[in-house]
Order: sequence, then structure tokens, then C-alpha cells
Amino acid sequence: MHTAMERTALDTGALFAAGAQRLRAAFAQAPDSTPDLDAELLLSHVLGVSRAQLRSHPERIPDAAAAGRFGQLIERRAAGEPVAYLLGRKEFWTLQLAVSPAVLVPRPETELLVERALVLHPEPFACVADLGTGSGAIALALARERPLWQITATDVSAQALAVARANATALGLDRVEFVSGSWLDALQGRTFDLVISNPPYVAEDDPALAVLSHEPRMALSPGADALACLYEIIRAAPGHLAQGGWLLLEHGAAQASAVAGELAARGFATVRTHRDLAGHERMTEGQWPKVRPRIP
Repeated sequence: MHTAMERTALDTGALFAAGAQRLRAAFAQAPDSTPDLDAELLLSHVLGVSRAQLRSHPERIPDAAAAGRFGQLIERRAAGEPVAYLLGRKEFWTLQLAVSPAVLVPRPETELLVERALVLHPEPFACVADLGTGSGAIALALARERPLWQITATDVSAQALAVARANATALGLDRVEFVSGSWLDALQGRTFDLVISNPPYVAEDDPALAVLSHEPRMALSPGADALACLYEIIRAAPGHLAQGGWLLLEHGAAQASAVAGELAARGFATVRTHRDLAGHERMTEGQWPKVRPRIP
């Protein structure tokens, strides 16, 4: 497709139409795809104009180099590469985050963790841990909303931490602490009011992984047992939560019962599951009692 674009001086309207048509064909079997939006985002990115400007001036003719770059991005998108990686950025909460294939693309449903954290702990001061921070989305959204919170974000991936630190600097949120390590192992001897995580929860044989093949596998799947990381965090959290502290976990749409059951079995109280905007049971929270129970 990009070769044809390079040979023919198409105006932006025709370029968009060609790109959208290519993506419609590529994702014909994917009902949740957004080929027109994807093509518009990629074309506005290449041309350095807003989407509104793109729509208002479809008669403009970009140079051959820009048309070629657009064609290349369309082909990469048709091959399944996320738009966020092609643009190098993704919106999350009120933030514009840089992203790369070293981190998961932040998703709207993960904003539910941020919402619940703000509801559960309205006080101006808190110690918070974000486990497996990736791009830093959760930690930085909370830092933006609660300037006095002490937030520590961990990740086992040095590349992911580099992305998160760069986002913190770009957003002026350098007070967030980033620590290398796996889950709560990286935070020995430390106690928090909130522990939050969006860990890997897709089984390695789940067909969904094929669609997500461009994103880091270690951030998506813990292996054969989809619940392994969730359970590891639940079992370690009591040793790191203040009395009355909360553990907030994102999980798969069919995992709520298992996660809630494990939280209850480990002594958590006020265990509740919340649905995302699509109606899926997406995250479960539990409170560590103010009077510590015996840990099974």
C-alpha cells in the first residue's frame, strides 16, 4: 500500500480513505477494531496536524515522504502492532504517557484502579505501592491527583522502569520512587496504606495472547496458571499493609470469584469486586483488618 502512496500524489482525504480501507480489510474478523480512528490517528501523527485539521482540509496534498511514512505505519498496524506503539504515546487518566514495546499499552479499564484508590483513601497523606508499574500509568495518575502521597512503583523489567522514569520526568512527577524487583519482594520491611497492581493474568494457552503478540509477554501472562501472580501478591500483601490498608487488584473478567475467595481466605475483610465500563468484573479490593487476624 505504501508503495502506491509514494507513486501517487493523493490528497489527505484520499490517503485517509486508502488507509482506513486497508485496515478494515485487515481487521474484518475483529468486531472491536477501530480502523477509521486508527487511520486518522496515524495520518494526523505523520502530518503533524490535529484530527480536526485533517478533517477540515482533506484537499491538502502531503509530500511523498509523508505519504510513504503513513503507508508504512498502516502496514504495521495491519500486522497487529498497537497504535500506541506506532505513535509512541498513549493517554491514560489525564496524562499523556510515552510507551514502547517494553511496556503494556495502558488501557481504560485500568483507570478503575486509580478511581478506587482515590475513593478508598481520601486523606491527603498516604504511602502507596504500585506493583509491576510498566509505563508508570497508575503511579503517575495517583501522583497527579494526590501531590502529598508517597508513591513507590516497582517493576522487574529494567526497560519498563526506564520508560516509567522518563514519563515521571516529562510530567514533572519526579517524586514517585521507582524500585527494581518482583512484586513485594522489592519492598522488604516497608508498609503501605494502599498496595495496587495490574499483574499478568492471562494463561499461556489463552488464544487472546495471539492478538497481543506485540506486547511484552511477561507483562501479560504468568505461565500456565493465570492466577499465579495474583495469588503471590495476595499472600505477601498482609506483611506490607498497614492496619486498615487496602489491596487493589486488576484481573481477568472470569477471575473475580477466585481472587475474592483468596483474599477472604487470607484474612482480608470488605472484599468487593467492581465492573469496568464494559460491564466486566475487572478489579477486586480487600481491606486488611485493623485488628490483625491469624494468617492461614
